[in-house]
Formats: sequence, C-alpha cells, structure tokens
Amino acid sequence: VQLVESGGGSVQAGGSLRLSCAASEYIGGSCMGWFRQAPGTEREGVAARTAQGGRTFYRGNVKGRFTIGNAKNPLSLQMNNLKPEDTAIYYCAAARTASSLPYLDPKRYHYWGQGTQVTVS
Repeated sequence: VQLVESGGGSVQAGGSLRLSCAASEYIGGSCMGWFRQAPGTEREGVAARTAQGGRTFYRGNVKGRFTIGNAKNPLSLQMNNLKPEDTAIYYCAAARTASSLPYLDPKRYHYWGQGTQVTVS
C-alpha cells in the first residue's frame, strides 16, 4: 500500500490549508490518521479516524481548528487558523489491524506516506 500526501505549502498565520492523502489500494484496516514532525521533535499524532463508526480523535492544540475528512480515500485534513507552531512535515498513515494503542500513537500505524511540508509564518 502506498500513501501519497499533497496540499502542503506556506501560509501566513491565520490562514488555511487542506491536505489530501491518496491510497494506492483499498485499506480495510482499523483506522487512518494524520501525523506531523517538526525538526528535532518526535512524530506526533494530529488527527485520526476509525474505519468503522467514524469516530475521530484530535490532538488537544488542534481541536476546533483541524478537521479530518470522512472519506478514507482520499483522506483529507482541513487546517484552519494555522499557527507558526503548526509548522512541520505532515504524514498520512493507515493501520491494517486493530490495536490497543491510542489512535494518535504513531506505533499503531503500519503504512506511511512520504510527507508534505507545511510552513506557517
């Protein structure tokens, strides 16, 4: 399975971006999510969605600003009111099996995209 992100770019604080993640084939796994990694930091979960039931999970400091899409393919992430601290490489990920790990834990996921840069100034 290949995941390909698009939609990154540079915006001013307060602006918006919409990321998209296209999967090369059907993923019948337990969940999909968006993660980000800034230089010198660990990868962190931003938003995730269960494959069944449509439950969503968000990192605290993006709640109310970011929205993960309803569709699995492509999977979107609408980002509004962006802040400089949102600057990072954003990755799309998918899990092929269920897990007891939290939905925003990167270790839960098996497939990863190459990432797309988001820069907020």
